[in-house]
Amino acid sequence: MERKDHWETVYETKQPSEVSWTQERPTTSLDFIRDSGVSKSARIIDIGGGDSKLVDFLIEEGYTNISVLDISGKSLERAKLRLGDEAKQVEWIVSDVTRFNPDVTYDLWHDRAAFHFLTAPEQISKYIEIAQKVVTDSIIIGTFSENGPLKCSGLEIQQYTETALENLLSDEFIKVKSIVEDHLTPFGTLQNFLFCNFKRRTIK
Repeated sequence: MERKDHWETVYETKQPSEVSWTQERPTTSLDFIRDSGVSKSARIIDIGGGDSKLVDFLIEEGYTNISVLDISGKSLERAKLRLGDEAKQVEWIVSDVTRFNPDVTYDLWHDRAAFHFLTAPEQISKYIEIAQKVVTDSIIIGTFSENGPLKCSGLEIQQYTETALENLLSDEFIKVKSIVEDHLTPFGTLQNFLFCNFKRRTIK
C-alpha cells in the first residue's frame, strides 16, 4: 500500500511536464515493438504504463489488443481521459505488477521505467517469475543503466547492466537486441537508459 500511495500522490499532484519519465513520442519503445515482429493483433501489455503516450501511438499504428497496467489508478484515468473514445479499445489494469495474476498470456510485455523501482530481491524475483509465466514471445525492458540516476521520484532505484538484466531472464529468454540511450527529461536533464528485447527460447 505504501508504494501505491506514493504513485497515486505523484499522479494527483504532478503534471506530465513535472515528472522525469515523460516523452512526447516514445520512439525507442515503438522501434523495439516493431522490431519484435509481433503482429498488429498480438496481445501487448505495457507494464507501469501510467499516462504514457505509448498506447496512443500503438493504437495509431493499428495494434488492436493492448493492455496497460499500473499501480496507480489515477494515472490510468488520466490516460483514458486523454484518449477519449479510443480508450475503449484498451484494457486498463490497476495492479502492483508483483501481484499481477492474469488468466491470459501476452505475446509482448513492454516495460519502460517501471522495473528499476523494484529494489528488494523478492520483488525482482516475483516480477521475473510473472513475466516468464505469462509471456509467449517478447519481453522489452527499458531501465536505468549503470550510468543512470540512483533515485527517481524520490525513490531509490536499481541500476542494471546488460549482463545483469540478461542473467535475470536467461532461463527462459534470450537477448536479441540492446541499446543504451540518454533520455532528455522535460526539465532538461539526461537519464541514461538500457533497453533490451528478449525472445522466448521455446514457444509455450
